[in-house]
Amino acid sequence: MADDPSIDSRLIRRLGGSELAELRQRMRRHFERHGRDPEKSGFHLTKLSAVEYEALALLIGLPPRATRSVRIEIARFDAALQEAGIANSLQEALESLDGPIINRTEAKAELQSRWSSVTDGQGLHPSLCAWLQGSSAVGLLKRVSKQAPQAAHQLLQQAHAVMQRLPALGMTRAQLAADVLGNAHALDNGQAVATVVLAALQHGSSTDEQEQPPNEEPMEVAEGVRRPAERVRDIWARSGVLVNELARPALFLNLPVRAPANAPAAPGEPGYLSLRRLLRTPPDWDVADQIIYVCENPNIVSIAADRLGAVCAPLVCTDGMPAAAQRVLLKQLSDAGAQLLYHGDFDWAGIHIANNVMRLCRCTPWRFGSEHYLQALETAPPKDRDLEGAAVAASWDQVLTEAMQLHEIAIPEEAVVYLLVKDLQRSLPLPRA
Repeated sequence: MADDPSIDSRLIRRLGGSELAELRQRMRRHFERHGRDPEKSGFHLTKLSAVEYEALALLIGLPPRATRSVRIEIARFDAALQEAGIANSLQEALESLDGPIINRTEAKAELQSRWSSVTDGQGLHPSLCAWLQGSSAVGLLKRVSKQAPQAAHQLLQQAHAVMQRLPALGMTRAQLAADVLGNAHALDNGQAVATVVLAALQHGSSTDEQEQPPNEEPMEVAEGVRRPAERVRDIWARSGVLVNELARPALFLNLPVRAPANAPAAPGEPGYLSLRRLLRTPPDWDVADQIIYVCENPNIVSIAADRLGAVCAPLVCTDGMPAAAQRVLLKQLSDAGAQLLYHGDFDWAGIHIANNVMRLCRCTPWRFGSEHYLQALETAPPKDRDLEGAAVAASWDQVLTEAMQLHEIAIPEEAVVYLLVKDLQRSLPLPRA
């Protein structure tokens, strides 16, 4: 400051220096809060040191007897500085000594106006517009843009360009990113554009899942249990975009197609369908008005293939919580007119999986009610109570949850496989749900 030739040396002597830095900061705060608001014509300064009072007294002519508190009239201070010929105003003097003063109220209003312009959704993809109306959207957008409206505007434009290309037909995420954004990694997990696109896709889905920025292994808390929420690749898969398209293929048995010569597996033999195959060249399913059984565990498919072979009814395995390939396959079958019936483990994880399968894949229960649990208890070998953890409500049968809480015994799907195999024999009628 002392070496700056543009600053009047008299101003530096009278109001500059480290001993008056705190005084200057206190006066600066008035202009930061109120600017040149005419209704705020003055301010009080308290707990003044002798040095601070003397400086003020010399500048604006205060009485020689020092006090700890004075009221500063800004117009009087301005006039004194102008008369001395060292500054046009107090604000100008303070800015000369310590840099520009930002009116926080005006800056805040301007920033809010800029954010409103960014998030009004004009010209954006409808899914982005709908997402921006959600309670958490703006907060997420501010976070990934590091609170910068211009960066947020650019992110929304990039997300719009990506969503204009959806749904894709089995395009890989890397290819989509390269084609639209010029960077094959721009839609990788954790990238800002990917976060915005995924949030909009998740918001626009027909499920009632919580809005949250998805991660590769996101978690949600419900009914006292930490559970995996929808995975990133599942969200992309709903829009026809492939991520790890060869991971966790869908296991099935005897799924009928219109051209048997092009069946994805031989009759009676379990087969696998990758997400890549399901999205790029889906089989022509011949399942209208047919029952497709769905199980949780791969062992059921193996046992059914061994015992029934080609006469086994169509069967699909979720392999635990269904991943992208399983969800896509079940949706394709449902869209083709199939009726999906689901069975899983009688434990809390199994109930949670079933809730998701029935909600996301439009399944109904298959031997998976309270009466079936009680029946399984009668035939199960004696064992200690082993049903641990917080209870999970079965969305399709509240009595089932109550029965499991009462008996505290888990029944794995394999323990009732003999009943499931009977149902899977094509000659038998549909069992009661």
